[in-house]
Amino acid sequence: MAAATLVTGLVAAGVLSGAGVAAAGGQAQDPGGATATLGGLKTYGEAVIHADGGDLKVAAGLFEMSVDDGGMLQTYCIDMHSPTQKDAKYQETSWSGTSLGANKDAGKIRWILQNSYPQVNDLAALAERAGVGGLTEQDAAAGTQVAIWRYSDGADVDAVGARAEKLADYLEKSARDVAEPRASLTLDPPAVSGHPGELLGPVTVHTNALGVTVIPPADAATSGVRIVDKNGEVVTSAKDGSRLYFDVPEDTAEATGGETSPAPDGGSGAAALTVQASTTVPVGRAFASESRSQTQILAGSSESTVSATASAAWAEKGPIPALSARKNCAASGLDISAANTGDKPFIFELMGGEHSVPAGASRTVTIPLQEDQAYDFTITGPNGFAQRFTGVLDCKTQGSEVGTVTQTLAEPSPATVGGSSGGTTNLAATGGYSATPVITGVAIGLVVIGGAVLVLLRKRETPTGD
Repeated sequence: MAAATLVTGLVAAGVLSGAGVAAAGGQAQDPGGATATLGGLKTYGEAVIHADGGDLKVAAGLFEMSVDDGGMLQTYCIDMHSPTQKDAKYQETSWSGTSLGANKDAGKIRWILQNSYPQVNDLAALAERAGVGGLTEQDAAAGTQVAIWRYSDGADVDAVGARAEKLADYLEKSARDVAEPRASLTLDPPAVSGHPGELLGPVTVHTNALGVTVIPPADAATSGVRIVDKNGEVVTSAKDGSRLYFDVPEDTAEATGGETSPAPDGGSGAAALTVQASTTVPVGRAFASESRSQTQILAGSSESTVSATASAAWAEKGPIPALSARKNCAASGLDISAANTGDKPFIFELMGGEHSVPAGASRTVTIPLQEDQAYDFTITGPNGFAQRFTGVLDCKTQGSEVGTVTQTLAEPSPATVGGSSGGTTNLAATGGYSATPVITGVAIGLVVIGGAVLVLLRKRETPTGD
């Protein structure tokens, strides 16, 4: 196992490599759901954040995201002091992988989303409920964002407009706890393992879509690996609750074991399946970015393309591990789940500790990490098995410990608090600020240095024999 904490900030994923996987075309584990690109702040008003350094005026409202392969999302910010970056990539994720995981008021934020703009697009009805004379879209967006910030960041913040402020007060006082929404699409577990000649799985589909398309492994025609149901029938479509299996022919191990690097305990291999659907993403789903662009929460979704991927690994004998990772913000760490369907224990080292998973058993190891800590480590095993996990732990809002509220990159700037003079700050939506180019340059430098350190570490740790 090679471990290091200087990384390039890639999405938390497991990347398979090694003899069997190289032949099967290694795949990255996918948390599933919608992947989207941040477009920017689209409908907003103004708010004032009361901080130790003074009052700061910011833009507050709805962001828009474009979904990969089709669809649009509307989101609000739930980490007001972190920067937003235009065109940042976001992934739908569970609350447990964000600051919401340890926020006792997360359910109230979802109630606000369900009972305000844009879910309630009858502004006259919304104004009547809030006891407001009338609301514009900008009022509604600003008031909703302010109410959310009071629960997501514990912020002392007011809307500038009287009508928006009255809406924010109404939403804050009326909010009730609502359960976390289900993911739009996931596969559970995201990794399975077993012996060739067996059905590997099941992998269960969880989705709010009416149905999903099942995409077999890319090399299915040559490897002979099929995606089937429990009866061995080929599956091309599925629905919520469907159980999928990898049907691995007995001779697949020999075919994919690889002449380049033969496995010491017999042939091995790997494959991946993908499921895809078109659906609306549930309101209240969190969206996180590994670029440290501020975490968002879904307020509205068009019909959007969602997908998820699961992997399978197999071998004839010895340990046969299946690994997956999930951020655990409540425990301030990363959960590594390992299942061993082989006939020998799977023993691996991780962050200085040795762990053993008996044959036919599974266990989860939580790796403690510091907030904003980048991680990059690889778990190795027999038959050329190697799986890499990289990412950044981003579980907390920065809160009042940050001296300034920051401006969204490429967004318009409203007037400063108190006019153009007298020690006030000219800010727009929470996001980047004037030091952003400098910070970006430093970050790029650290990434380069970190990459060089990883190369050196891996050269040092690489055994002389293969």
